[in-house]
Amino acid sequence: MSPREAKAWRLFLALLAFGISAEMACADDSTPDQAAAAQMMDDLMYGRTQVGGPFTLLDPAGRARSDRDFRGKLMIVYFGYTFCPDVCPADLMAITQALDALGPLANGVQPIFITIDPERDTKVLAEYISAFHKSFIGLTGTPEQIRKVANAYKAFYARRPPTADGEYAIDHTGVIYLVGRQGEYLGFMPPQTDPGKLTEVLRKYLAK
Repeated sequence: MSPREAKAWRLFLALLAFGISAEMACADDSTPDQAAAAQMMDDLMYGRTQVGGPFTLLDPAGRARSDRDFRGKLMIVYFGYTFCPDVCPADLMAITQALDALGPLANGVQPIFITIDPERDTKVLAEYISAFHKSFIGLTGTPEQIRKVANAYKAFYARRPPTADGEYAIDHTGVIYLVGRQGEYLGFMPPQTDPGKLTEVLRKYLAK
């Protein structure tokens, strides 16, 4: 493991620890409680239960998009929000760089950004994802729909208490999920994964 990868894993584990210990009272009612969140993260880390599965959400134009729409391609699934100050932009740029490095092979990959902040993001989602790879699709829905999909992927997130001006941040794990051509879960990569490493992993799956 390279120093960069080791740093990414330390950040990932720190995010898990911080998120799970965060005060749940500041989050919406559907946020997993502390025990459930800890179990969810444990399941993701060690693959003890099914991760992923079918979903139907809305794209920025309001069209229903299902995971089945992307059969035949590898999917990159990322849960984040447009107001995220650092982790999301860095990871989305890494995904963009990896796809650029693949050249024509990138046509076999579908990157998907699922907002965990639909209240603020729905109106700005299209503009936000346009700053990254041209093939990115942004998906939104009701808070309940988003939570259901996130729980299926063991993607933890919790809203922090708002500041005096009403703004708020969201703690989240920032995991890059990989899904196979038939919708099967392949694995995950932590935040700050090096674009070269992601390119290598994608090439491996594209060659199968």
